This record gives sequence, structure tokens and C-alpha cells, in this order.
Amino acid sequence: MKKRQIGLFFGSFNPIHIGHIIIANHLVEHSDLSEVWFVVTPQNPFKQKRTLLNNYDRLEMVHRAVESYEKLQPSDIEFHLPVPNYTTHTLSYLEEKYPTVNFALIMGEDNLKSFHKWKNYEHILANYPIYVYPRISEGEVPKEIENQGNIIHVDAPIIELSATFIREEIKAQRNVRPLLDAKVWKYIDEMGFYR
Repeated sequence: MKKRQIGLFFGSFNPIHIGHIIIANHLVEHSDLSEVWFVVTPQNPFKQKRTLLNNYDRLEMVHRAVESYEKLQPSDIEFHLPVPNYTTHTLSYLEEKYPTVNFALIMGEDNLKSFHKWKNYEHILANYPIYVYPRISEGEVPKEIENQGNIIHVDAPIIELSATFIREEIKAQRNVRPLLDAKVWKYIDEMGFYR
């Protein structure tokens, strides 16, 4: 039996926005990935905790954003693992928990440029496909990473939209409703987040 191919889209999703959905949906429609799991990260080792909403509010927003897409799923897997969360540990845990699944990583080209700073990045690079979507950003991808067979560049739309921008716009009381799933916007508005 052929193993299911699942792409893991890690992120703070603070908040999840239409850019995330467009990229994930593009990947399940235009690659061999059968599903994309949005892995909500409690604490990215490279980000400050103080700017984050609590884990369950961010997970709730992901649930709301993907509930009408059968191939997109929220995941709270990292909530149950030691902090700080390292992708290499999460992948090992998922391999044990789901032996009938092949996992792949999804990341923006901007993240690939700093991938050599990740814990055990060589192991990840050798053992998992990495689907890379285009981002406009400074710098170059290191040659020793770029030339690996497991790097798969995806011809996805370039979405220059960030959660930081959305948070700043909400704080400035500007209308960001077009940038968010309607159910996500309703939740943010009702809860008074990012003001």
C-alpha cells in the first residue's frame, strides 16, 4: 500500500491569513501531497513569546480557517512536546505516531536561506522532502542546501502578506477583513485581539 504524503506547514499562525491558505491549497492541488497539516508552534525558537496569542486561540483560528478545505488540517502536535519546539524532534515524534505516512516540510524561500541554523538541519535535509514556495527576500540560499535532491521548488503564487503586517494594521484600526478568512476575522474581532 502506498503511504500517504503529508506536508507539514509549521508556523505561529498569529494569525493565520489568506496567504497561508493559498499556499497550502496550491500544494495539495499541484504536488503529490495528499494533505497539508498546519502545525501550530507554541514557541518558535527564533521568535519572541510576548507577541504571541495563546496556543489555543491560534489553533482555534486555524480550525476556523481550514474547516471548509478537506485536504487542509490543523495540528496541535507541538503542544504536547517539550519547549522550545525543534522541527527535528517533531518529525521524529510524528514518524513514530504515524508509521504509515510519509512527511514532508513546507517552507518559504526566506526560511530556506536560514535553514542551516536549524537544529539537526542536515538530518532533516537528508530524510525529508522540503517543498519551498517563493518569497521575495534578501540574501541567497547556501549552495550546500540548494543543491540537495530533497529540495522541491514549487511554482506557487508569490504572496507578500505577513501576520506581523496584519497585527499592526489591526492595532492601527485599519480594515484587514479581505486578508483573513471571514470566520477568523470574526473571532479576532469578537475577542479584541491585537488591539
